[in-house]
Amino acid sequence: MTTLLTRILRALEQFHATRPWDHNAHYHRWILRQLPKRFNSALDVGSGSGGLARLLVSRAGVVHGIDVDAAIVARARELTAPAAPVTFTVGDALNEIPPGPYDVITCVATIHHLPFSDALNRFRQHLAPGGTLVVLGLYRPQSRSDYLIDAVAIPSNVAMAWIKNKGRKSPRPASMTAPTRPATMHFADIVRDARHELPGARLRRRLFWRYALVWHQR
Repeated sequence: MTTLLTRILRALEQFHATRPWDHNAHYHRWILRQLPKRFNSALDVGSGSGGLARLLVSRAGVVHGIDVDAAIVARARELTAPAAPVTFTVGDALNEIPPGPYDVITCVATIHHLPFSDALNRFRQHLAPGGTLVVLGLYRPQSRSDYLIDAVAIPSNVAMAWIKNKGRKSPRPASMTAPTRPATMHFADIVRDARHELPGARLRRRLFWRYALVWHQR
């Protein structure tokens, strides 16, 4: 039984290595649906290759992206039209955020690289009155609910990889070349700490090993 499971896991790993797809970009359109139709300014924390920042331009007057990795910021600048009202900065998300405040702050698959409560506190400080914060994050599974949604995600992950790559082998997209690290916080702890820092925040687990946080500044 163990040998069979090992073979299955290896086959899945090889399948996904040759047909990668961006789980974070999958939620970009969902993030847009949480935001106003128009707003003046947006900050994308952990902007990576700039995919979400370029989408935010369709709603915002100006967008700033910040990422600690210089190589991925350079790639974001290459992929962005010179005339687009988007700037990308290399910097620490806690201490080097470009001056705001911002009507919208987004943070995708980045907050687990940071001290969680400190990051939420800093985002709140940079959010304008009436502004919206959307975080898409990773969590470490612990509860039955965590493992159940993870189990559902496995066949869905295979199906999405096949659909998005049209069944063909593909190179890794630019958005998946930034450094990564595994999540360490459990979802229950994320909920507890988030609601302490951001009263009224809405959190829920999402497919593909993610959770979503939405909060509106009063």
